[in-house]
Amino acid sequence: MTESKEEWHCSGCGVSIQTEDPKKLGYAPESALKRDVVVCKRCYRLKHYNEIEPVSIGDEDFQAMFASLHHKKALIVKVVDVVDFYGSWISGAQRFVGKNPVLLVANKVDLLPKSTNRNKLTNWLKKSASDLGLKPLEVKLMSTVTGEGIDDVALTIDDMRRGRDVYVVGCTNVGKSSFINRILAMHGQTGEAMITTSHFPGTTLAMIDIPLGDGKSLVDTPGLVNRHQYAHLLSVKGLKEITPKKEIKPIVYQLKEGQTLFLGGLARFDFVKGPPSSFIVYVANRLHIHRTKMEKADDLYSKHGGELLVPPYKEDGEQVRPLVKHSFKVGKEPMDIVFSGLGWIRIQTEGAIVEAHAPKEVGVAIRRSIHT
Repeated sequence: MTESKEEWHCSGCGVSIQTEDPKKLGYAPESALKRDVVVCKRCYRLKHYNEIEPVSIGDEDFQAMFASLHHKKALIVKVVDVVDFYGSWISGAQRFVGKNPVLLVANKVDLLPKSTNRNKLTNWLKKSASDLGLKPLEVKLMSTVTGEGIDDVALTIDDMRRGRDVYVVGCTNVGKSSFINRILAMHGQTGEAMITTSHFPGTTLAMIDIPLGDGKSLVDTPGLVNRHQYAHLLSVKGLKEITPKKEIKPIVYQLKEGQTLFLGGLARFDFVKGPPSSFIVYVANRLHIHRTKMEKADDLYSKHGGELLVPPYKEDGEQVRPLVKHSFKVGKEPMDIVFSGLGWIRIQTEGAIVEAHAPKEVGVAIRRSIHT
């Protein structure tokens, strides 16, 4: 090989190609370098066999990439998962955005119930982003699966960038690469020129520049790993159980004071105090929900977590983790109790006292219901 290996980058994930060690990041056989489009072994196996090969990238590397955006003149397109807004949020985002304009794009809108009011959802997203310190100029909804909103987002980017580079940022698994693949497909790009995507966290491993017509670039960045999402606690099997693949079908439970719902073996919801009430659960349709009495809940989890209450799956080596309690009191407005990366439970009973239990690594929050 006559060219320096550092000059080769995987067209799938953007990582530097190396040909020496198959176990290290960016490996490709030397024969692959003769192709017009070069992909690393990891991307090749993901594309052709739907197999993900584990790889580690330090959080400091991700943070350094994001920090560099502060000094650039660019349009920042921040993509979030509308089903897991808090879990897919990058804390301190304003620091790396600097004075650059921001377009907030909420992906996976196809997973929300059709009854969801889109205008109210957009307003809620804008207010929630502002409360977290980021003030987007525009908020858009899209689905990279159905194509809903893609054209609108693309036109908005073109209108907002005003000669700037465009950086698409977000946490792992929010759909950044899938969105860019949609844009490439609109311009006739297919096959291995597409960016590698999967439902596993951490696919894009380095920044990938896509030339725009005016000499600027559309840049896909690595996903920041948010450790408080369930995705980082589960195996492939468990992850598939909690990841929605189609529209979430809400389930209504009539609960009395002192009753408990287990969301698989990953979370527990207690109705501590209040009149008999309806609670609406929004989680992946495949996830099993088990109802019991609060007085029996500790014993049930201790004996059957990872077996009756799944995921996690003990048989696959997934850990049954101790659960930490979070207490909430509901006011006049309907509220959602959110388990980061799992789903949420809607409560509409004023004065109700509830407790949400989740592993200490997992974020739990209360928000004004997005379905009001």
